[in-house]
Amino acid sequence: MQSQQINDLELSAMVPALRALCGRRCDAAEELGLNQGSVRDTRGEEHCRAGGPRGDAHSITSSGEHASEQHKMTERYDCHYCKESLFGKKYVLREENPYCVKCYESLYSNSCEECKKPIGCNSRDLSYKDRHWHEDCFHCFQCKRSLVDKPFSTKDEQLLCTECYSNEYSSKCHQCKKTIMPGSRKMEHKGNSWHETCFTCQRCQQPIGTKSFIPKDNQNYCVPCYEKQFAMQCVHCKKAITTGGVTYHDQPWHKDCFLCTGCKQQLSGQRFTSRDDFAYCLNCFCNLYAKKCASCTTSISGLGGSKYISFEERQWHNDCFNCKKCSVSLVGRGFLTERDDILCPECGKDI
Repeated sequence: MQSQQINDLELSAMVPALRALCGRRCDAAEELGLNQGSVRDTRGEEHCRAGGPRGDAHSITSSGEHASEQHKMTERYDCHYCKESLFGKKYVLREENPYCVKCYESLYSNSCEECKKPIGCNSRDLSYKDRHWHEDCFHCFQCKRSLVDKPFSTKDEQLLCTECYSNEYSSKCHQCKKTIMPGSRKMEHKGNSWHETCFTCQRCQQPIGTKSFIPKDNQNYCVPCYEKQFAMQCVHCKKAITTGGVTYHDQPWHKDCFLCTGCKQQLSGQRFTSRDDFAYCLNCFCNLYAKKCASCTTSISGLGGSKYISFEERQWHNDCFNCKKCSVSLVGRGFLTERDDILCPECGKDI
């Protein structure tokens, strides 16, 4: 009985000691950062317009929001790769597997394009088109100024601030001779470039923009100003001719206005003739005014150097001026007539 009583007293004396021991372990956990919760990997989240976050990998110490998990941990919580214990250490989760910082950086960290060194878990990873930089290495190739959280351009895979890129590679405005900054709207024509506000009509000084314009003597004019100042007036419709006009009898015409007097078909690009200063297509002219062949009864136009025979108010095509009986050509030969027929001398003997 005495021995049992002594054991109970010893057990009662050990309770405060055990509570103190548990308290010290909790304090030690806090000192190790176990109540910090998760620390997100920011290596791709803030990247000066240079790419997205790295993924679901993130740095964790232990407790905080993971406190409930801490109580559920087994006696060992090891690195997925080197198998060393992670208790009291920082580690990174990747695809639900924990890695110590050293293993994670060795296996998965990106290499910096500038210094070629790995980008650790505690560094920002700035990415652009599958390329990665340390924050301190992400700078302009020429002036070396930081490009973090600033717009930039690339040339031959080199990073350039907008100022250096503009000075080196951007077009110069044909009007004001100043640089046309990247991203700003520019107008181009025959190898020259303008700021949008500098591309104006020479006459009215209004911006031309994407409207139609007409260049003349190295100057650009909007269509209304050009018509007022330079364009000829169509003799038919009295409107300005800006493109595609034709000249007839030293007078300007729109192509659409230069039509056959008879059938009203457009004459531009085809043969035509005139009578009393009126233009006609060949078909209308022949039908209206040409003589008819005495043999085939079709029109004899006489145009284009074609020849015909005329005798006693009758006309023949050269090919139609043949003997009525033997069909021999009578062009350049003597012939006889019998009523409306023409005969060669041989066939005319019996007349």
